[in-house]
Amino acid sequence: MINKVSKHIVQNEPLIFERTSPGKRGYQLPELDVPPVDPVQALGAKNVRSEIEDFPEVSEFEVLRHFSRLSTWNYAIDLGLYPLGSCTMKYNPRVNEVVARTEGLAWAHPYQPEHLSQGAMQVIAALEHALGEITGMDAVTLQPAAGAHGEFTGILMIRALLESRGGARSKILVPDSAHGTNPATAMMVGYSVENIKSNDRGVVDLEVLARAVTDDVAALMITNPNTVGVFEENIRKICGILHDKGALVYMDGANMNALVGVARPGDFGVDVMHLNLHKTFSTPHGGGGPGAGAVAVAQVLTPFLPGPRLRRAANGWTWNYDCPQSIGRVRAFYGNFGVLIRALAYILAHGGNGLRQATLDALLNANYLRTLLEPHYQIAYEAPSMHECVFSDDRQAKKGVRTGDIAKRLIDYGFHPYTVSFPLIVRGALMIEPTETESKLELDQFAGAMISIAKEVEDNPELVLKAPHSTRTPRVDEVTAARKPVVRWRPAAAASQAAD
Repeated sequence: MINKVSKHIVQNEPLIFERTSPGKRGYQLPELDVPPVDPVQALGAKNVRSEIEDFPEVSEFEVLRHFSRLSTWNYAIDLGLYPLGSCTMKYNPRVNEVVARTEGLAWAHPYQPEHLSQGAMQVIAALEHALGEITGMDAVTLQPAAGAHGEFTGILMIRALLESRGGARSKILVPDSAHGTNPATAMMVGYSVENIKSNDRGVVDLEVLARAVTDDVAALMITNPNTVGVFEENIRKICGILHDKGALVYMDGANMNALVGVARPGDFGVDVMHLNLHKTFSTPHGGGGPGAGAVAVAQVLTPFLPGPRLRRAANGWTWNYDCPQSIGRVRAFYGNFGVLIRALAYILAHGGNGLRQATLDALLNANYLRTLLEPHYQIAYEAPSMHECVFSDDRQAKKGVRTGDIAKRLIDYGFHPYTVSFPLIVRGALMIEPTETESKLELDQFAGAMISIAKEVEDNPELVLKAPHSTRTPRVDEVTAARKPVVRWRPAAAASQAAD
């Protein structure tokens, strides 16, 4: 077995409520040198909080050790590879954090007058320009707070444009290889959704698409590279089919880590797209943290961009609120500014050649893993892989082992699991994206673990079926956990009473 990490020092850590010892305090205060005052009389009953029931009584050192021990159970990008396909979880250079903490930027208030915000506005302008160059699009807005929010913004603009031409139309086409947020976004904007089946190469079938593009179609929402890690090689023809019918093309840019510096969606004929700045351009993300879903548009959609728009004036930058065709604000103030700073720092640090090299390294790493794993796992499509490779569990399923079992066993080897059972068009999918930041050593260790698991499936499938074996909590009943979650701790006595 390949042991990537050692076992934790503490396998079991009680809840802080279970560590309580009556009378303990985490602080020491001197005796009062004035007469005590009844807080209710001094502050009023409505301003005095009642005692917190069963509040833990522990020392400061116990609190410190408790949460330090718990933190060792967190997997993080600083500890190892995140092979999550379609999510681009890569290392975020610390220099970006330093720049984002620059005092004048970190403490800037969104209500500051324009003459005190010129530096922040310059950051916004520079990032919009850089993203326009990278995507080949004519204008960019940084207001949306995340990728799905960017999708929503883009489809709102498509609707506004079509309405200005006489009718919003009623339907949006979404390939089965697109991200799951795409159909949800279309529905939220008031469109019905029609699914477009992929062909045996994992890409959009041009004949199927051509038949589906009728006069009631507003747009196609396409992910490129798509969720099986394959580049839509007919993207120009796809855009042409939509444009010939007066419809538009929306591109989901969540997989731009495969294109930056190599290909520009604007050159394909794409009308509008979003970028996940917190994926492709570096910000720690996950767990509901801050994101940024910048939206880039072709010239035809620029009048409909969210307002206000940044404008260069004689005495510096200013906000232009005179945008009569704008869809309006989609975000209070102007986006998640800290994420925007980090994205610009990442772009400037790399430069054009550096961004291209990062993309090529991401492609190389994904194909290196594909080469190592293909003898042991069934590749989903024979088409060339881009930034991620997608396998199925077909071979392992013959032994009763599915993708979720393999993922749980991977935890025992010290790795975060890959993306499980997605994309849905691949039965038993194992979706792996190493990104450009992983070294050959890390990739070899990951591949070694995956190969070892494949051999375990052949020799001792029960070992995999009962994994993980090294975690504090063993395999749980996921169905019950989802349907009847217990999210609140209760003391043993209270829990017993509740059960009665």
